[in-house]
Amino acid sequence: MRWWDLERVMELEEELFPEDAWSRGMFWSELAHARGREATRHYVVAEDVVAEDGPRLVGYAGLAVVDRTGDVQTIAAARDQWGTGLGARLLTDLLTAATAFECREVLLEVRVDNARAQRLYERFGFEPIGIRKGYYQPGNVDALVMRLADPATASAATTATTANGESGEPTTDTASTANSASTAHTANPANPATSSVQGTETHG
Repeated sequence: MRWWDLERVMELEEELFPEDAWSRGMFWSELAHARGREATRHYVVAEDVVAEDGPRLVGYAGLAVVDRTGDVQTIAAARDQWGTGLGARLLTDLLTAATAFECREVLLEVRVDNARAQRLYERFGFEPIGIRKGYYQPGNVDALVMRLADPATASAATTATTANGESGEPTTDTASTANSASTAHTANPANPATSSVQGTETHG
């Protein structure tokens, strides 16, 4: 993700998260920590490069790292891309970044009523470790906190599985394009852009 992606990111953000969308300033703040030798963030966007009107941003994701612990900040995808398996690839991209950051663990929050997203995370090896009451506002929905103990192992395993076509369909309620027509723009030189990514809908 680069600064020039923010206008399109904000359009998708406000569409998918109308009640608690991040502000442009929040994204700017995250990207300010996503470059250079002291980077602690990794942000990526997915584009459909064969869209009728030209390249179209269809998803994005972000990871924060503090003291070798990764935290999935956000994963989102355009509604018309749901069901394509892109969620798994965006998550794989974040775990690859976590491995580059030498993270010992990765945490995330997911709505307790989002069973499909939880199944995706479980497939990657995430395990529930607690509940955050009323985490999602204004709906006052609890968040399930999940932890992945070994992002390097999970990233390698899921990348191989996806490459073999064994997990092409996501188990979350949001996903974006996951084929050779999708390209990724990364905001952390520790993890170069991949040729395609996938995404789920999660705000951390």
